[in-house]
Order: sequence, then structure tokens, then C-alpha cells
Amino acid sequence: MKIFIAGATGAVGSPLVRALLTLGHQVTGMTRPGPGVDRLRELGAEASTADAFDPEAVHEAIAAAAPDVVFDQLTWLPANPADIIKAMPDDTRLHREGGANLLAAAEKLGVRRYIMQSRGFYLDAPAGQLADETARLSYDAPGEIGESTRTIGAYEDRVLASPSLDGVVLRYGFFYGPGTWYRPDGAIADQVRNGEAVIIGEGNAVWSFVHIDDAIAATVAALTAEPGVYNIVDDDPMPVAKWLPAFARWVDASEPGRVSVEDALKSAGEEAVYYHTRLTGAANTRAKEKLGFAPRPLLWKCA
Repeated sequence: MKIFIAGATGAVGSPLVRALLTLGHQVTGMTRPGPGVDRLRELGAEASTADAFDPEAVHEAIAAAAPDVVFDQLTWLPANPADIIKAMPDDTRLHREGGANLLAAAEKLGVRRYIMQSRGFYLDAPAGQLADETARLSYDAPGEIGESTRTIGAYEDRVLASPSLDGVVLRYGFFYGPGTWYRPDGAIADQVRNGEAVIIGEGNAVWSFVHIDDAIAATVAALTAEPGVYNIVDDDPMPVAKWLPAFARWVDASEPGRVSVEDALKSAGEEAVYYHTRLTGAANTRAKEKLGFAPRPLLWKCA
């Protein structure tokens, strides 16, 4: 099978390229000019440096690859997770404009299947319940998060409504494991050890994680699965007040401190408060049934 991956050297893109090549697929990866090009060639993939914001370049890249499937794994994430809100406008623009360019080219060129990365942690569900695949993204989220959810939600709708494509939306949880922020030698562990990671208010927001290898397995399965939405999250959604202390123990750090919502609003902003007080966990039933998804237990659950 011929496969085109936009964002081919990102958190999902790079291991996905490796997995698909191992399975014998022909892969073209789209990435920024630089070390990522050599990385793709080293793996045995074709490399494209088309600019996601340039519709003609994207069209030409996909036309040259002639893929059966296009993956949109584009992200614009900072090296330091403390800068995530600052980086979010660029990430939102990338999904709004870059995603539109990819989707338009795929439709015009007769691509059979289109698989996009979405968010499994910005979902809207009643308090105390997990969000299933019928849930929409939280359009009323504050600030830059709200801009992101509305943009990605509209993008999901376009992919699923495409008359010519089999559209698949993969709503990933927070990635942990090799190459991610959440690992013993990762950026979040450094924040916890430095006393920079604290629990805001009651820490009652429920987070859904997924090990990066489990996410890749589900993504590969989406190549041939029934079109639609899948929540790619593990079985252990937990509130911040529970998972963050367990994570601290797992990485041999001290217990995280606490700050009030009022103080956090002043020092960190409404988006940070949202992460600790309003996120809703997600359910993975459909992914288990349709993708054979079998996520491992959260590694620091019993730390």
C-alpha cells in the first residue's frame, strides 16, 4: 500500500513511518527541511519538504506519491511543554490551513482513505462521565484551547463528511513513553523534579493517556478499519490530583504542591486552570471493538 504521512517526524509520525515500512508499505513522509529528511531516508521512506501552508506544493507532493492513504499527523508543539499555550496559535493555524490543503489535495487526487490526528482530551461530556466517540470537542474551552477545539472540530466534520474519502478521526490521549514529554527522563518529569508542576484547585480534571506504542498500533489498524471516530486512549483515566502524584513517585520526584484556582488564574492563566479542573476523560470501547486496540495499563498507575 502507498501511504503519505504529513508530519512524518513528529511524536506519532516518526514511529508510524517505521511501523508501516516494517509491514512492507511504501511510505512518503512530509516534513520540514532539515534533519528529518535524512531520518526518513535512513528508515527507507521517501521524503517531501512541501510546506503545509502552500496548497500547490502539498498538491504536487501528494500527486507525486500517488498514495492510497493520507495521514495528517501535523503538529506544532514546543520543545518545552511550559510553552504549550504560546505555541497553540501556530498549531491551530497548522490544522486550519495545512489540514485544509491536505484534505483538498487528497480529494482532488482520488485518495481512497484519509486519517487525521485529533484530540482525545478536549472532549465534552457530562460531569463524572467519560466521553465516547459521539462527543464533540469542547468548543466553550477558554482562550487558545477554545480556538483549537473549534478549528479541529470543524476539520473533523469535513473529513467525516467527505463524499469521496473514507474518513477516519483518531482522537489520541496524552502521549507517554519513548520520545514524549511523559517519561522518566522527559520534560514533564524535569518539571516535577524542579517543583514546577503543581495541582491547581481540586485537580479534578480527568486525563486520558495512551502509550505511544499503543497509539501506533491503533493507527496502523486504522488503515483498513471501518471509517469514523475512534478514541485512542488507555483504560485508566484519572484526575490530576491522582495521576500527577503517582507520576512524581514513578520518576522519583517529590510530591507536587498545590495552588488555588485564584492564584493560578493570576500566575498561569485560564487555560492552565482548565487543564486541572475541566478536562474530561474518554472511553475507548469502539477502538477495542473495531481496531483490536489493547492498551497497556498506565505505567505509573500503581507507583
